[in-house]
Amino acid sequence: MFDLSQLRCFTTLAAELNFRRAAERLHMTQPPLSRQIQLLEHQLGVSLFTRSTRSVALTAAGRAFFVEAQALLDQAHRAAQSARLAAIGESGSLNISFVASAVYDLLPHAVSCARRERPGVEIALLEMSTFEQVQALRARRVDLAIVRAPLQQPGLNNECLLREPFVLAVPAEHPLAHARQPKVQMLHEQPFILYAHTAWQPFNELHTGLFRASGIQPQFVQSLGSTLAILSLVNAGMGLALVPRSASAIRFAQVRFRDLALPAGICGELHLAWRDDNDNPALPAVLEAVRQAARDLHPQT
Repeated sequence: MFDLSQLRCFTTLAAELNFRRAAERLHMTQPPLSRQIQLLEHQLGVSLFTRSTRSVALTAAGRAFFVEAQALLDQAHRAAQSARLAAIGESGSLNISFVASAVYDLLPHAVSCARRERPGVEIALLEMSTFEQVQALRARRVDLAIVRAPLQQPGLNNECLLREPFVLAVPAEHPLAHARQPKVQMLHEQPFILYAHTAWQPFNELHTGLFRASGIQPQFVQSLGSTLAILSLVNAGMGLALVPRSASAIRFAQVRFRDLALPAGICGELHLAWRDDNDNPALPAVLEAVRQAARDLHPQT
């Protein structure tokens, strides 16, 4: 079949209807142009032009082919441009997986930054547990993972994105909702809603370790796997909870958030993880956009 160079010869001649001018536009001489047109007509099995010593005109077949030939050349141009943009990370797609707590403030800002920096990159968001994210990274279903604990595994890059303190979530009618300076010791024998060890091992171990080191024993009434579920129970008056400060963006009518003096190491972390052999050209720019979002929201991190 014909190639793109023949299409360019044809469309240029169809626009000029003059071999000399068409050859000049194509930076070639007339004989090679005539041979390209003859070869194209032979391959198609139709005459595309009527020729005389004084004029050149398109046939009915030529007029029909002109429309399609222009569309093919435009599509070829777009394909080449798309490949160039993808190669430098200006277009394409990228999948980001995340733990649910990342949506409170970080993820929306990160996606906004990424779209501003790389408007041609389509970003897909996938909510997953940390375990599911590890599997997705290994299977190359995601490019970038936002997790609560570092993924120290061969083949994966890991980076601490931010650290944030925990705050005390208290039912509105509880005395601690109005205490002047709540302290950890005030949680002794209080009903407490804990992060489940199976779903949130880092938070579970941080909080139970804090209580042991402080010599107190809250009354653990529930262990749940999501911050939203925990705050729902606090809202219902079932107990107190320690949640990352970003969770205070979630509004419940009967929940109050109070700062609590905690040791420096008692904080929530978010980590970035990605394959060290990920060759998605858009990844470096999106990585930096996520980092910038974290710096904007948590300058002290």
